[in-house]
Amino acid sequence: MSTRWTTDDVWALAPDPPSRKAAVKTADPSLWSAAGHRFAVGSAAPAVWGECAGSGRTSYRVAAELDSPPAYRCSCPSRKTPCKHALALLHL
Repeated sequence: MSTRWTTDDVWALAPDPPSRKAAVKTADPSLWSAAGHRFAVGSAAPAVWGECAGSGRTSYRVAAELDSPPAYRCSCPSRKTPCKHALALLHL
């Protein structure tokens, strides 16, 4: 993966085509709040995070550490890794 992530880098992480398609819809900036990022600091990898409005009352909390390999965490009930929310966050 290149130093700066490209759209192709993000979509290469998708577990299947339906996840990618769902992530494209979820990458709408109006669905996201509390977004932020951390540049690489010392031994800590760069990271991104945010909250994505879902169909329920509470937003899903999503974070991704952009190390090699990347790590993801989301409060959604999906069993896919990364889930559509993590993919959408990386795409944004």
